[in-house]
Amino acid sequence: MVAAALLVGVAAAGGAAWQMQHADGQALAVEAVHVEKLQAELDALEKQVASRPDWAVVASQTEPSVFTVETGRALGSAWVLHADSSGSDLVTNFHVVADTWTSGQTDVQILQADRSIPGQIVRVDEIDDLAVIHVLVQLPALETDQRRLQVGTAVMAIGSPLGLGGTASFGYVSGYRSLEGSDYMQFSAPISPGNSGGPIVDQQGRVVGVASAKFVGDGVEGLGLAIPIAVACIAFVRCPSGAAQ
Repeated sequence: MVAAALLVGVAAAGGAAWQMQHADGQALAVEAVHVEKLQAELDALEKQVASRPDWAVVASQTEPSVFTVETGRALGSAWVLHADSSGSDLVTNFHVVADTWTSGQTDVQILQADRSIPGQIVRVDEIDDLAVIHVLVQLPALETDQRRLQVGTAVMAIGSPLGLGGTASFGYVSGYRSLEGSDYMQFSAPISPGNSGGPIVDQQGRVVGVASAKFVGDGVEGLGLAIPIAVACIAFVRCPSGAAQ
């Protein structure tokens, strides 16, 4: 009877040990699942951070293609749409060169830092407020994207507010408006006189609009208007590269 009792006791002890090991195994399995979930969340966060645009890089890559336009009567901005061995075509607003054009003149100056390049107004579209300036220098061109960006998409305005060339400001697409028969992209990046004609670019540095105007008044903030690049590419100039709508 004593031997039987000992055997029973050993068997009971062995069962308890097995249960404890089994419980430890379950805890480790749960912990492994938890660690795997945390690693997946970390990987997702790292991927999200990596996919965010570096706007400093976008600005540095875009600015060499953006110039100040000086007509003798007005200042504005322009950007290089196309370039080849014959020279470069820059897009700006018609209202930047309107006085020169209507007076029968075509000569303008394209400025960037200490560099000054003579240019000629070769084409205008008064209705859509666009003009093309040709220079006999091959300059780096920007790509375009004719797709309609979603409201809330981040964009950057680059130009020459008050003649301060190479100025970049950041904002978002705020909406789309039809005003006086023309279509505009509304954006929140700050602009000032001199920005007119400058590019509005997306996170890849592709031109999505041409800065044209802004609403002003007491308490009015961040209400800029740009001509969608699709308007220029479809009706006015040939855009050599970039996504189509």
